[in-house]
Amino acid sequence: MKLPLLLTAMHMVLCCASALAAPAQLSATDEAGAFKAAGFALKGKQWHKCDDASPSYEPGAIAAVNTAARGGHPVVIISEGSTNCFGNTGVGYSLVRKQADGKWQRITDGTGIAQFLSTKGADGWPDVEIGGPGFCFPVERWNGHAYALHRYQYEGKSCRP
Repeated sequence: MKLPLLLTAMHMVLCCASALAAPAQLSATDEAGAFKAAGFALKGKQWHKCDDASPSYEPGAIAAVNTAARGGHPVVIISEGSTNCFGNTGVGYSLVRKQADGKWQRITDGTGIAQFLSTKGADGWPDVEIGGPGFCFPVERWNGHAYALHRYQYEGKSCRP
């Protein structure tokens, strides 16, 4: 198993497996729109954002789809694996949403293993935990305009970094 997948699997087992639900499926058109909004380009049959040709590179993948926000429009986490691009964490994420007009919009991106939590911010948007090395992870909450730092947690319990 490659490093980014191993880190993701370990994080999910250790941290928040109970908060995860089976991801909703996107149509091929919506999937392509989500990747393009996040800044990915299709190379062959794989989506790439990071310019990494190493054997450990993991191309972009839909990591989670959440439709709980007001209006039911999907909010999507896209992940990509590369220690060359994302350092010791080995994983980067992009968060995009489908707007009412059908177009996709990038909300935020960064380094880490992003996952939706059951807690919610403004308009019912799910909180997002950004995992990585260590034992205390930031949780960002939608404030109506952007995702912003809300708290730190480990295994659902408050912590200090």
